[in-house]
Amino acid sequence: MWQNHSMPESITRRSLLAAAAVPALRLPKKIRVAVVFMEGHVGEVFRPIEGLPDVELVAVSDPNPAKMTKLAAGVRRYTDYRQMLEKEQLDVVGIGGPNGERAEVILACADRKLHVAAEKPLAIEGADLERIRQSVRRNGIELTMFLPMRFSAPYLAMKQIVESGEIGQIGQIDAQKSYKLGERPPWMIKRSSYGGTIPYIGVHMVDLMRWISGREFVEAVSLQTRIGYPEYGQMENSTGTLFRLDNGGVAVLHMDYLRPQTAATHGDDRLRIAGTGGVVEYQPATGVTVVTGKQKTRTITELPASRSLFLDFLDSVYNRKPAGLPLSDIYRVNEIVLGARESAEKRAFVKL
Repeated sequence: MWQNHSMPESITRRSLLAAAAVPALRLPKKIRVAVVFMEGHVGEVFRPIEGLPDVELVAVSDPNPAKMTKLAAGVRRYTDYRQMLEKEQLDVVGIGGPNGERAEVILACADRKLHVAAEKPLAIEGADLERIRQSVRRNGIELTMFLPMRFSAPYLAMKQIVESGEIGQIGQIDAQKSYKLGERPPWMIKRSSYGGTIPYIGVHMVDLMRWISGREFVEAVSLQTRIGYPEYGQMENSTGTLFRLDNGGVAVLHMDYLRPQTAATHGDDRLRIAGTGGVVEYQPATGVTVVTGKQKTRTITELPASRSLFLDFLDSVYNRKPAGLPLSDIYRVNEIVLGARESAEKRAFVKL
């Protein structure tokens, strides 16, 4: 079965409060939140806010009413997000759903001067990405994107190690995302509504590779294909991208939807960063490890605390704290994955 990252099994006050300790966050006013589409990483919105006194989930929209049956009493339900935006007094909107529809929802929210936390990628075409950029600037709203891996403990630890200088100047990066295929919704099997595997899941790792290494990506060449599974149409299940870094180094990202259903976990994410002084890498099976010319391999057991992307966003919007995921990084990672997909479709090197 397809792994849906949208929500816990039951959206109730008790289940959400019990899920995890919510960091204290006070805001200068009551913030009214709505969600469009109960699909994707919208759990990044649902999970933390129920325990916050200054945030209220007031409405949710999804064309399938069955997806909203577990919402807490008092949360208003809509099957048309336009109607919800028209009727409700809102401050922030979380957006999930099909990739091909996301840009228009973001633009509709921006036109109403609502802050947005959106699924990734923001858009599946460069022209729509530029429309979003212009609308965000024109309407003066804040925008974030669901890249929660940046806020998770292993990658925060890797960032600290690289910034310490322990592994020297970065020369190579290798990243993997491998998922179970499972059952997929119809929008994922069409290029026009899916946009490609490189933008859809590659955006996570491209963000981590840039952010942790501190290096920029300047050129890409990609291959993508579907091996077997003809029922999945235009959805690629095997991709590989080679990037040139701004210092002449090399980064490689390989992804697949070929992880067996018998595997213990839905995904297998791996990241390795090699520098002139050593190597830091993360695999779920081994944790974060470091080896340098001065010290044998060691496992990092004391990790930074994981954080909430959405709480970080609210803190930056309403308390003017520095954002853990700046808007410039969001736009740049979208540009890179769309460029990497363009390379695969054109079978050519693409400047980024």
